[in-house]
Amino acid sequence: MIATYKASYIAIIMATKPSSRTKPAGRKAAAPKPLSKAEIAQVFSRFAAIEPEPKGELEHVNAFTLLVAVVLSAQATDAGVNKATRALFQIADTPEKMLTLGEDSVREHIRTIGLFRNKAKNVVALSAALIEQHDSKVPEDREALQALPGVGRKTANVVLNMAFGWPTMAVDTHVFRVSNRIPLALGKTPEAVEKGLEAVIPKEFGLHAHHWLILHGRYLCKARTPDCWRCPVSDLCRFEPKTPAPMNKSL
Repeated sequence: MIATYKASYIAIIMATKPSSRTKPAGRKAAAPKPLSKAEIAQVFSRFAAIEPEPKGELEHVNAFTLLVAVVLSAQATDAGVNKATRALFQIADTPEKMLTLGEDSVREHIRTIGLFRNKAKNVVALSAALIEQHDSKVPEDREALQALPGVGRKTANVVLNMAFGWPTMAVDTHVFRVSNRIPLALGKTPEAVEKGLEAVIPKEFGLHAHHWLILHGRYLCKARTPDCWRCPVSDLCRFEPKTPAPMNKSL
């Protein structure tokens, strides 16, 4: 899926040279006006044409292992989490097995992940909570999910979306950046951006919207130097200055 997404973006939509204009000293540039509803629909239509069925990149075998993987992914890369959880999920793919494995063993399996000590504690604690409070099942309820150890709003949104098919908007650093940069919905906090996106994204794109935005931010609309020169929505995006195509390099 990653290869498909990245390969599909090789075609150059447009190449724009950085602006030579400078900002007046002591003044901040005004934030660009968010795209219109029609423009936003066009953005997601293009994303859908490139990757009709985008998937999350965290490896899992059921709703429980998805929940654990998302909890572990905080301040860590999906690739790093996948490397650590492949062996873990082979021996602990249910709350009972994870609880039996214990905090020490979980910690050893995930020690390559940032904040692994606290995360191991949370994984074992949420496993116990699922057994005691939810009959060992991951609840299809936002408040119940957020009551579990180590589970915040973003994690709950990811689980509701991927495990239960809710059209939730999980705002990570990529989604936050892309939404404010294009801009689709402006906001100073993840929750503000989440509410803004939910209000403007057409319903037909709701299920996959956050995955498209994550992929776009991860592989093209990167934090320091976005690849504007090969972006499929560059003509709609109001970010300036656009990054031009690299010189003397293969596309």
